[in-house]
Amino acid sequence: MNDFAARRTTMVDTQVRPNDVTKFPIIAAMLDVRREVFVPSARREAAYVGGNLDLGAGRVMLEPRTQAKMLDALDIQPGDLVLDIGCGLGYSAALIARLADAVIAVEEDPELAAQAQARLSEVGADNAVVIEAPLADGAARHGPYDAIVIEGAVEVVPDALLAQLKEGGRIACLFSDGALGACRIGLKIDGAVTWRLAFAAAAPVLPGFGKPGGFVF
Repeated sequence: MNDFAARRTTMVDTQVRPNDVTKFPIIAAMLDVRREVFVPSARREAAYVGGNLDLGAGRVMLEPRTQAKMLDALDIQPGDLVLDIGCGLGYSAALIARLADAVIAVEEDPELAAQAQARLSEVGADNAVVIEAPLADGAARHGPYDAIVIEGAVEVVPDALLAQLKEGGRIACLFSDGALGACRIGLKIDGAVTWRLAFAAAAPVLPGFGKPGGFVF
């Protein structure tokens, strides 16, 4: 029998805490949420290793370090409504559901969306809903949002998505720069989003978030 609980503890102790993630709700969520439930069945043994985990079709589940540091920098509060863009099989939404009042997760791949909703139900994340829609469109009818998380890299963030952020709201995403990247946190003040650097991290660019005229695999 695989001792995934022990692996979760090791993940937190070796990949999360040493990277200056100290907020108790994030630590507790990462200890509680069964990450192995949210990876492809053939990859369960790799659920707790470092590095981005391949979901197929150019999509990944962000490595635990990156996921934890994004949530830490975003500072999600218990009363927040959060938009989770590119939730994959639902792990990010399951974590956010532990931190926020509710999470609207968007996934444009029909199979991933269906699997994400099923797996979120399996772990009792009843305050998380998965919507099948183009990632770059977000989910305007459920907003505006206190916080938005983009679960992959971007070259540009569409204005239509930034418009779904509340005044005073925060957004976290990984800006791509070739093989490198950086997580930035945006704050919406007087209708405009200003960005600050949070930490270095990289991931594949999500569909709909490439530069206009560019080609993203």
